Amino acid sequence: MSKIAKRTKQVRDGIDRKKLYGVDEAIKMVKERATAKFDETVEVAMNLGVDPRHADQMVRGVVNLPNGTGKTVRVAVFAKDAKAEEAKKAGADIVGADDLAEEIQKGNINFDRCIATPDMMPLVGRLGKILGPRNLMPNPKVGTVTPDVAGAVKAAKGGAVEFRVEKAGIIHAGVGKASFTEAQLVENIKALTDAVSKAKPAGAKGTYVKRVAVSSTMGAGVHVDPSSVI
Repeated sequence: MSKIAKRTKQVRDGIDRKKLYGVDEAIKMVKERATAKFDETVEVAMNLGVDPRHADQMVRGVVNLPNGTGKTVRVAVFAKDAKAEEAKKAGADIVGADDLAEEIQKGNINFDRCIATPDMMPLVGRLGKILGPRNLMPNPKVGTVTPDVAGAVKAAKGGAVEFRVEKAGIIHAGVGKASFTEAQLVENIKALTDAVSKAKPAGAKGTYVKRVAVSSTMGAGVHVDPSSVI
C-alpha cells in the first residue's frame, strides 16, 4: 500500500486542485505524469448543466477524432448479402445476422462497436437487454444504424468516439494515448468538446459546460479552463 500511496502523491504533486489550467498546460502535466508501464489512455470528463432524466436534456452523439484514439476497435456488423460483403471489405471484424445474434445471446461479445443495417433492427432489437447496458446497441443518432455500413466501419476503426451523458450529468471519453503528441491530444480534445457543445439539448438551462478535466489512466485529474477548449 505504501508504494501506491507514494505513486499517488507523485502524480498529484505540482497540481493545484483549485486552479483552472489552459488545455495546453493541462495536457503537458498529464503526459509528464503518465509513467505507467503501458501506454495510458488520456481521458476527458465534462460536467454538464443537464439532467439526463429528462428527455429534452439528453446529450448523445459521435465525433471523429482527427488523430484517432490509438485503440484497436473491434467492430461487429449485422448485415446480409451485399451489405455483409461491404462490411467485410471495409474491415469489420465480425459480420453476421441470426448467427451473430445467437453468439451474443450466449454471452460471446467480442467487439467494441456494433453496427447494423436498418433492415436488421427487428433482429437486433431483441438484443436490447444485452447490448443496451454495455452501450453497444446500434442507434441511428450516432450513425451505427445505417445502410452505409462501409462508411460506419471505417469511421469506427478510424477514431469515431460515441459520447453519452451519464445520470450525474457527466460525459467521459478517451481522446488518445499518452504517447500522442501534445498537439494531437489538444486537437482531439477540442474536437470532442466542440461536438458536445453542438449537441446541447433544447432543455438545457444556465451554464451548459460547467467543468472539464483531463487525466491519464493511472494519473490524477487536471482541471481545464472550459474557455480554452470551447
